[in-house]
Amino acid sequence: MILSRTFASIAIIAAAMTTVTACAATPAPAPATSTEQVKPAADVITMSDAWVKTADKGMTAAFGTLTNAGDADVTVVGATTAAATMSELHETVEDASGAMVMRPIEGGFVLPARSDFVLKPAGNHIMLMELTAPLHAGDEVPFTLEFADGSTLAFTAVVKDYSGANENYVGSGDE
Repeated sequence: MILSRTFASIAIIAAAMTTVTACAATPAPAPATSTEQVKPAADVITMSDAWVKTADKGMTAAFGTLTNAGDADVTVVGATTAAATMSELHETVEDASGAMVMRPIEGGFVLPARSDFVLKPAGNHIMLMELTAPLHAGDEVPFTLEFADGSTLAFTAVVKDYSGANENYVGSGDE
């Protein structure tokens, strides 16, 4: 009888442990999340009609249309190209005397959700400084844009003759 009670006790303990183990092994439900995952900025941005103004040396600028197909605003924080040792994101604004001047834009270009952002002469543009070689009409210039989320977008711009875009440059310490 003692032997049967011992087996009965062992059986009850084993059953209880199996139930506890089975409950512990059941995964907790996943937390509720948005149905749409946030995509990297580079996955929702495209560049079209990209071009660069011809220049033999010094500075020039790149233009085009950035399209944000995403549901959230995206910020471009930088641009690089082998065509220049330095590049900056610029805006063109009126100074105190009424002259139009170019200057680096603080915080980068904010591309509104589901819209176009135009880079154009006398407006927002990518400034190329200290060109590494002359840029002639028909040349192609590779660029990489960097977004606030760390993603990047590569595109190529064709070099074109253009007689406009002769604004004054205001460097970061010249204002």
